[in-house]
Amino acid sequence: MPGVLLVAEASGEQLAPTTAELVGEGVRLAADMGGPVSVLLAGHNVHGLAASLGQLGAEKVLVAESQSPTPPSPQWVLSAAEQAARQLQPEAILLTHAGGGRDLGPSLAYRLDTGIVTDSTALRVEGGELVITKPVFGGSAIAEFSIASTPRVVTLRPRAFETDQAPTAREAQIEALDVPTPDGAIEVLEEIREQATTGPRLKDAKVIVSGGRGLGGPENWKYVEELAQVLGGAVGATRAVTDAGWVAPSLQVGLTGATVAPDLYITIGISGAVQHIAGISGARNVVAINRDADANIFKYARFGVVGDWKQIVPAFTQRLKELRG
Repeated sequence: MPGVLLVAEASGEQLAPTTAELVGEGVRLAADMGGPVSVLLAGHNVHGLAASLGQLGAEKVLVAESQSPTPPSPQWVLSAAEQAARQLQPEAILLTHAGGGRDLGPSLAYRLDTGIVTDSTALRVEGGELVITKPVFGGSAIAEFSIASTPRVVTLRPRAFETDQAPTAREAQIEALDVPTPDGAIEVLEEIREQATTGPRLKDAKVIVSGGRGLGGPENWKYVEELAQVLGGAVGATRAVTDAGWVAPSLQVGLTGATVAPDLYITIGISGAVQHIAGISGARNVVAINRDADANIFKYARFGVVGDWKQIVPAFTQRLKELRG
Protein backbone atom coordinates (compact mmCIF):
# COMPACT_ATOMS: atom_id res chain seq x y z
CA MET A 1 0.00 0.00 0.00
CA PRO A 2 1.31 3.47 -0.84
CA GLY A 3 1.14 5.11 2.60
CA VAL A 4 2.92 8.28 3.68
CA LEU A 5 6.55 9.34 3.16
CA LEU A 6 8.16 11.78 5.59
CA VAL A 7 11.38 13.66 4.93
CA ALA A 8 13.22 14.07 8.22
CA GLU A 9 16.13 16.41 8.87
CA ALA A 10 19.17 16.01 11.07
CA SER A 11 21.57 18.60 12.44
CA GLY A 12 24.93 17.23 13.42
CA GLU A 13 24.21 13.97 15.21
CA GLN A 14 20.68 14.88 16.29
CA LEU A 15 17.31 14.82 14.61
CA ALA A 16 15.74 18.22 14.02
CA PRO A 17 13.47 19.34 16.91
CA THR A 18 10.45 19.19 14.59
CA THR A 19 10.93 15.48 13.80
CA ALA A 20 8.58 14.20 16.50
CA GLU A 21 5.63 16.28 15.32
CA LEU A 22 6.37 15.41 11.67
CA VAL A 23 6.35 11.68 12.39
CA GLY A 24 3.39 12.00 14.74
CA GLU A 25 1.28 13.69 12.07
CA GLY A 26 2.46 11.15 9.50
CA VAL A 27 1.34 8.27 11.72
CA ARG A 28 -2.07 9.87 12.29
CA LEU A 29 -2.51 10.61 8.58
CA ALA A 30 -1.48 7.10 7.54
CA ALA A 31 -4.07 5.65 9.92
CA ASP A 32 -6.76 7.58 8.02
CA MET A 33 -5.39 7.06 4.50
CA GLY A 34 -4.07 3.53 4.88
CA GLY A 35 -0.58 2.23 4.21
CA PRO A 36 2.73 2.34 6.10
CA VAL A 37 4.68 5.29 7.47
CA SER A 38 8.10 5.61 5.83
CA VAL A 39 10.81 8.15 6.57
CA LEU A 40 13.70 9.37 4.46
CA LEU A 41 16.76 10.38 6.46
CA ALA A 42 19.44 11.91 4.24
CA GLY A 43 22.70 13.46 5.38
CA HIS A 44 26.18 12.82 6.68
CA ASN A 45 26.66 10.27 9.47
CA VAL A 46 22.90 9.85 10.07
CA HIS A 47 22.59 6.05 10.12
CA GLY A 48 22.75 5.96 13.92
CA LEU A 49 19.60 8.09 14.14
CA ALA A 50 17.40 5.69 12.17
CA ALA A 51 16.39 3.53 15.15
CA SER A 52 14.99 6.54 17.03
CA LEU A 53 12.61 7.19 14.12
CA GLY A 54 11.11 3.75 14.70
CA GLN A 55 10.53 4.66 18.34
CA LEU A 56 8.62 7.72 17.16
CA GLY A 57 6.32 5.54 15.05
CA ALA A 58 8.00 5.06 11.67
CA GLU A 59 7.66 1.60 10.11
CA LYS A 60 10.38 1.95 7.49
CA VAL A 61 13.42 4.23 7.31
CA LEU A 62 15.36 4.86 4.11
CA VAL A 63 18.84 6.07 5.04
CA ALA A 64 20.82 8.01 2.45
CA GLU A 65 24.36 8.52 3.70
CA SER A 66 26.35 11.34 2.12
CA GLN A 67 30.02 10.53 1.66
CA SER A 68 31.00 14.18 1.90
CA PRO A 69 32.45 15.27 5.27
CA THR A 70 30.60 18.58 4.91
CA PRO A 71 26.80 19.05 4.83
CA PRO A 72 25.33 17.54 1.63
CA SER A 73 24.32 19.83 -1.21
CA PRO A 74 20.63 20.70 -1.69
CA GLN A 75 20.74 18.94 -5.08
CA TRP A 76 21.92 15.70 -3.48
CA VAL A 77 19.15 15.82 -0.85
CA LEU A 78 16.62 16.54 -3.62
CA SER A 79 17.87 13.51 -5.57
CA ALA A 80 17.55 11.36 -2.43
CA ALA A 81 13.97 12.54 -1.85
CA GLU A 82 13.02 11.96 -5.49
CA GLN A 83 14.54 8.47 -5.45
CA ALA A 84 12.67 7.58 -2.23
CA ALA A 85 9.39 8.91 -3.62
CA ARG A 86 9.69 6.96 -6.87
CA GLN A 87 10.62 3.80 -5.01
CA LEU A 88 7.76 3.94 -2.47
CA GLN A 89 5.07 5.67 -4.57
CA PRO A 90 3.38 7.22 -1.49
CA GLU A 91 -0.02 8.89 -1.41
CA ALA A 92 1.43 11.87 0.47
CA ILE A 93 4.85 13.33 1.25
CA LEU A 94 5.25 15.49 4.37
CA LEU A 95 8.14 17.84 5.13
CA THR A 96 8.68 20.50 7.79
CA HIS A 97 8.24 24.09 6.59
CA ALA A 98 11.60 25.11 8.05
CA GLY A 99 15.26 24.58 7.36
CA GLY A 100 15.91 22.58 4.21
CA GLY A 101 12.31 21.39 3.90
CA ARG A 102 11.08 24.85 3.04
CA ASP A 103 13.11 24.82 -0.19
CA LEU A 104 13.07 21.07 -0.78
CA GLY A 105 9.27 20.75 -0.89
CA PRO A 106 8.59 22.85 -4.01
CA SER A 107 11.61 21.42 -5.83
CA LEU A 108 10.51 17.87 -5.06
CA ALA A 109 6.94 18.56 -6.21
CA TYR A 110 8.30 19.91 -9.49
CA ARG A 111 10.50 16.83 -10.00
CA LEU A 112 7.51 14.55 -9.35
CA ASP A 113 5.17 16.66 -11.50
CA THR A 114 2.66 17.01 -8.71
CA GLY A 115 1.04 19.66 -6.52
CA ILE A 116 2.16 21.13 -3.20
CA VAL A 117 0.65 23.12 -0.34
CA THR A 118 3.17 24.86 1.91
CA ASP A 119 3.03 26.05 5.52
CA SER A 120 0.07 23.86 6.47
CA THR A 121 -1.35 24.11 9.99
CA ALA A 122 -3.83 21.19 9.87
CA LEU A 123 -4.51 18.03 7.85
CA ARG A 124 -7.53 15.78 7.68
CA VAL A 125 -8.94 13.06 5.45
CA GLU A 126 -12.50 13.66 4.32
CA GLY A 127 -14.28 11.38 1.86
CA GLY A 128 -10.98 9.84 0.92
CA GLU A 129 -9.48 13.24 0.08
CA LEU A 130 -6.63 14.92 1.94
CA VAL A 131 -7.81 18.37 3.06
CA ILE A 132 -5.00 20.81 3.87
CA THR A 133 -5.55 23.92 5.98
CA LYS A 134 -3.27 26.96 6.00
CA PRO A 135 -3.43 30.70 6.75
CA VAL A 136 -3.61 33.00 3.71
CA PHE A 137 -3.56 36.76 3.03
CA GLY A 138 -1.02 37.38 5.76
CA GLY A 139 -2.92 35.31 8.29
CA SER A 140 -6.17 37.25 7.96
CA ALA A 141 -8.05 34.21 6.58
CA ILE A 142 -7.88 30.42 6.74
CA ALA A 143 -8.16 28.42 3.51
CA GLU A 144 -8.58 24.72 2.74
CA PHE A 145 -6.88 23.03 -0.21
CA SER A 146 -6.81 19.63 -1.86
CA ILE A 147 -4.29 18.30 -4.38
CA ALA A 148 -5.64 16.32 -7.34
CA SER A 149 -2.34 14.68 -8.31
CA THR A 150 -0.25 12.20 -6.35
CA PRO A 151 1.89 12.12 -4.40
CA ARG A 152 0.46 15.09 -2.49
CA VAL A 153 3.37 17.15 -1.16
CA VAL A 154 2.73 19.18 2.00
CA THR A 155 5.05 21.20 4.23
CA LEU A 156 3.99 21.52 7.88
CA ARG A 157 4.37 24.67 9.94
CA PRO A 158 6.68 23.96 12.92
CA ARG A 159 4.93 23.59 16.30
CA ALA A 160 1.49 23.74 14.69
CA PHE A 161 0.95 20.00 15.20
CA GLU A 162 0.66 17.97 18.39
CA THR A 163 3.53 15.71 19.36
CA ASP A 164 3.03 12.24 20.79
CA GLN A 165 5.58 12.29 23.59
CA ALA A 166 5.31 8.55 24.35
CA PRO A 167 7.95 6.56 22.44
CA THR A 168 6.97 3.19 21.01
CA ALA A 169 8.83 -0.09 21.13
CA ARG A 170 8.60 -0.39 17.36
CA GLU A 171 11.72 -1.39 15.46
CA ALA A 172 11.62 0.21 12.05
CA GLN A 173 12.82 -1.63 8.97
CA ILE A 174 16.00 0.19 7.94
CA GLU A 175 17.10 0.22 4.32
CA ALA A 176 20.12 1.94 2.77
CA LEU A 177 19.49 4.22 -0.19
CA ASP A 178 22.41 4.70 -2.57
CA VAL A 179 22.24 8.24 -3.96
CA PRO A 180 24.95 9.31 -6.42
CA THR A 181 26.07 12.92 -6.51
CA PRO A 182 24.15 14.75 -9.26
CA ASP A 183 26.13 16.33 -12.08
CA GLY A 184 26.82 19.99 -11.41
CA ALA A 185 25.85 19.78 -7.74
CA ILE A 186 27.03 22.58 -5.48
CA GLU A 187 29.73 21.48 -3.07
CA VAL A 188 29.30 22.78 0.48
CA LEU A 189 32.77 23.60 1.77
CA GLU A 190 31.81 24.83 5.23
CA GLU A 191 28.65 25.48 7.22
CA ILE A 192 28.60 28.47 9.55
CA ARG A 193 25.61 28.90 11.86
CA GLU A 194 24.99 32.34 13.28
CA GLN A 195 23.80 32.44 16.87
CA ALA A 196 22.52 35.98 17.35
CA THR A 197 21.54 35.51 20.99
CA THR A 198 21.82 32.97 23.75
CA GLY A 199 18.89 30.73 24.64
CA PRO A 200 16.70 28.52 22.44
CA ARG A 201 16.37 28.94 18.70
CA LEU A 202 13.54 31.22 17.64
CA LYS A 203 11.84 28.50 15.59
CA ASP A 204 11.90 25.97 18.43
CA ALA A 205 11.21 28.23 21.42
CA LYS A 206 8.16 27.65 23.60
CA VAL A 207 8.48 31.20 24.95
CA ILE A 208 9.37 34.24 22.85
CA VAL A 209 9.71 37.87 23.90
CA SER A 210 9.60 40.28 20.95
CA GLY A 211 10.30 43.98 20.80
CA GLY A 212 9.11 46.62 18.35
CA ARG A 213 9.74 50.20 17.39
CA GLY A 214 7.79 51.33 20.47
CA LEU A 215 10.90 50.57 22.54
CA GLY A 216 12.31 53.86 21.29
CA GLY A 217 15.86 52.81 20.42
CA PRO A 218 18.50 50.06 20.50
CA GLU A 219 19.67 51.16 23.95
CA ASN A 220 16.43 49.73 25.37
CA TRP A 221 16.75 46.32 23.75
CA LYS A 222 18.39 44.94 26.89
CA TYR A 223 14.97 44.88 28.58
CA VAL A 224 13.66 42.47 25.94
CA GLU A 225 16.68 40.20 26.32
CA GLU A 226 16.53 40.26 30.11
CA LEU A 227 12.86 39.24 30.21
CA ALA A 228 13.48 36.47 27.66
CA GLN A 229 16.40 35.19 29.72
CA VAL A 230 14.35 35.06 32.92
CA LEU A 231 11.62 33.10 31.13
CA GLY A 232 14.12 30.80 29.41
CA GLY A 233 12.82 31.99 26.06
CA ALA A 234 14.04 33.35 22.75
CA VAL A 235 14.18 36.92 21.52
CA GLY A 236 12.23 38.14 18.50
CA ALA A 237 11.79 41.45 16.70
CA THR A 238 9.67 43.23 14.13
CA ARG A 239 10.90 44.11 10.67
CA ALA A 240 11.05 47.80 11.57
CA VAL A 241 13.55 46.96 14.32
CA THR A 242 15.76 44.74 12.19
CA ASP A 243 15.66 47.20 9.27
CA ALA A 244 16.80 49.93 11.65
CA GLY A 245 19.79 47.80 12.60
CA TRP A 246 18.93 47.42 16.28
CA VAL A 247 19.27 43.64 16.14
CA ALA A 248 20.28 40.94 13.65
CA PRO A 249 17.87 40.16 10.77
CA SER A 250 17.76 36.53 11.99
CA LEU A 251 15.53 37.66 14.86
CA GLN A 252 12.77 39.00 12.61
CA VAL A 253 9.33 37.47 13.13
CA GLY A 254 6.64 37.93 10.51
CA LEU A 255 5.62 37.38 6.92
CA THR A 256 9.15 38.00 5.59
CA GLY A 257 10.87 36.61 8.68
CA ALA A 258 10.37 33.61 10.92
CA THR A 259 6.98 31.97 11.41
CA VAL A 260 6.71 30.90 15.04
CA ALA A 261 4.23 28.97 17.18
CA PRO A 262 5.29 29.27 20.83
CA ASP A 263 3.17 28.52 23.88
CA LEU A 264 3.73 32.10 25.05
CA TYR A 265 4.49 35.13 22.88
CA ILE A 266 5.10 38.46 24.66
CA THR A 267 5.21 41.66 22.63
CA ILE A 268 6.69 44.92 23.87
CA GLY A 269 6.04 48.08 21.87
CA ILE A 270 4.65 46.19 18.87
CA SER A 271 1.64 47.75 17.14
CA GLY A 272 0.56 44.54 15.37
CA ALA A 273 1.05 45.14 11.65
CA VAL A 274 -0.49 42.42 9.50
CA GLN A 275 2.98 41.24 8.38
CA HIS A 276 3.96 40.55 11.99
CA ILE A 277 0.65 38.94 12.87
CA ALA A 278 1.11 36.53 9.96
CA GLY A 279 4.22 35.17 11.64
CA ILE A 280 2.62 34.55 15.05
CA SER A 281 -0.77 33.11 14.06
CA GLY A 282 0.25 29.78 15.59
CA ALA A 283 1.10 31.25 19.00
CA ARG A 284 -1.07 29.72 21.71
CA ASN A 285 -1.02 32.71 24.06
CA VAL A 286 -0.14 36.29 23.10
CA VAL A 287 0.56 38.93 25.76
CA ALA A 288 0.73 42.50 24.45
CA ILE A 289 2.30 45.49 26.20
CA ASN A 290 1.62 48.80 24.44
CA ARG A 291 0.72 52.34 25.47
CA ASP A 292 -1.79 52.68 22.60
CA ALA A 293 -5.09 51.09 23.67
CA ASP A 294 -6.19 50.99 20.02
CA ALA A 295 -3.11 49.11 18.79
CA ASN A 296 -3.98 46.26 16.44
CA ILE A 297 -1.96 43.79 18.50
CA PHE A 298 -4.65 43.77 21.20
CA LYS A 299 -7.10 42.15 18.77
CA TYR A 300 -4.92 39.04 18.78
CA ALA A 301 -3.74 39.08 22.40
CA ARG A 302 -5.19 36.87 25.09
CA PHE A 303 -3.85 39.28 27.70
CA GLY A 304 -3.13 42.97 27.12
CA VAL A 305 -1.47 45.64 29.22
CA VAL A 306 -2.02 49.27 28.24
CA GLY A 307 0.73 51.49 29.61
CA ASP A 308 4.34 52.60 29.44
CA TRP A 309 6.59 49.60 28.94
CA LYS A 310 9.36 51.38 30.89
CA GLN A 311 7.26 51.01 34.03
CA ILE A 312 5.75 47.62 33.25
CA VAL A 313 8.55 45.46 31.86
CA PRO A 314 11.30 46.10 34.47
CA ALA A 315 8.80 45.55 37.30
CA PHE A 316 7.46 42.40 35.64
CA THR A 317 10.98 41.05 35.11
CA GLN A 318 11.96 41.77 38.70
CA ARG A 319 8.86 40.03 40.02
CA LEU A 320 9.59 36.98 37.91
CA LYS A 321 13.12 36.86 39.30
CA GLU A 322 11.72 36.95 42.84
CA LEU A 323 9.20 34.20 42.11
CA ARG A 324 11.85 32.01 40.54
CA GLY A 325 14.04 32.68 43.54
